[in-house]
Order: sequence, then structure tokens, then C-alpha cells
Amino acid sequence: MLGRPSLWSADLFSAFLIGAAAGYAIAIPVGPIAVLIVRTGVRRGFRIAAAAGAGTATVDLIYAITAVVVGGAVTGALAAVLLPMRLAAAAALLYLAVRALLRLGRTDMALDTPGEERSAARTYVLFIGLTLLNPATVAYFVTLAVGLPQIAQDAGSRIAFAVGASLSSLSWQSLLAAIGSSLHARLTPRLELATTLLSSAILVAFAVKIASDALAAR
Repeated sequence: MLGRPSLWSADLFSAFLIGAAAGYAIAIPVGPIAVLIVRTGVRRGFRIAAAAGAGTATVDLIYAITAVVVGGAVTGALAAVLLPMRLAAAAALLYLAVRALLRLGRTDMALDTPGEERSAARTYVLFIGLTLLNPATVAYFVTLAVGLPQIAQDAGSRIAFAVGASLSSLSWQSLLAAIGSSLHARLTPRLELATTLLSSAILVAFAVKIASDALAAR
């Protein structure tokens, strides 16, 4: 008696694993988004930080699908917008760093007042916008799609690759959210001052590097 063919073939599983590895490779290096997710966990707790991580993982899914569907054709389109997008990303990071520093002078340093509470949905959308300003992600996925044609040989493999990339990204962002939120219950004005100064300094450094690299590549 013949069994039904498996929907999860070796090719699909291979594409999924490649996508998962690609997702971890781009998510694990510490960047400005990682810093923001940890900071969100420290100040807002796990639920809000997890929403931030989900927003980032959603963009990774979008970029992974774009890479395997459009392929190398997307690199030419990116060239025209790379400079303004990088400068916009640098400006956004500078804004977030300065905004956090300005809030240090307030008496409600815990930032947990009802009027200031940001919903998980708003945080999710915010981090989608911030992560979309990093077009290097789609270029990275395009490079893999071109260099590993087996992941773009059929629709199933493309989907498996994109799902693997987004799930690995989501798992890593969730870990960052958990790390940050582990300090949330012990948040004191002194700890908040230290974490805000450190994270803002890192964000400014990333902003300066992104802007200088973008201008140097003109």
C-alpha cells in the first residue's frame, strides 16, 4: 500500500534550515534594533518588548520573501534608495537616543504613566518601520538566494526559506526581549539612568557609523 507523499520533503526541510541559519546570522550580531528591543524590555516589560521583536521578525519575513521571489533584480532598485534610507535610519536612531535622554530630566523616570503607555500594537508597527529602514537585510537575503539556487527552485522552497528566516529571527528577538524584561521588575532610577545612558550612547554610535558609511559610499 502506497503512502501519501510527504508535504515536508527533504528539499523543503533543507530550505527551511538554510533560512533559519540565515535568520540567526543576520539577527544575532548586536545592532541598533537589538539595543532598542532590550531597552524596551527593561522599561516596558516582556509583552511590549516581544511585540517589538515580532515587528522586526515580520520585516525579516517580508525581506526574505522579496529576496527569493524577486531575486537579484531587487539590488538595482535598492541602489537608488540606499543612501536616503541609511540617512533616514541614522536620523531615527539619533531621535530615539535624544528623546530618551531628554526624558531623564522628568520626575516620572519609570515612564509607566498611563498617558505615556505605548500599546503592544503601536510598538509592533514602530519596529516594523525602524527595521524597514535597513535595506541591507534584503540585499543579504538576495545574496543567499542567488548563491544557493536550490532555495528558489519552487514556491514551496521559497516559502520554507522565508519562514525559517523569520522564525529564527523571532526566537532571537524574543530572547532579547526576555533579557531586557528580566531587569524590568528591578528597575530603579539609578538603573534606568545607567541603561538609558548606555543604550543612547550605543544608538548614537550606530547612527554616526551608518551615516558616515552611507556618505562615504556615495
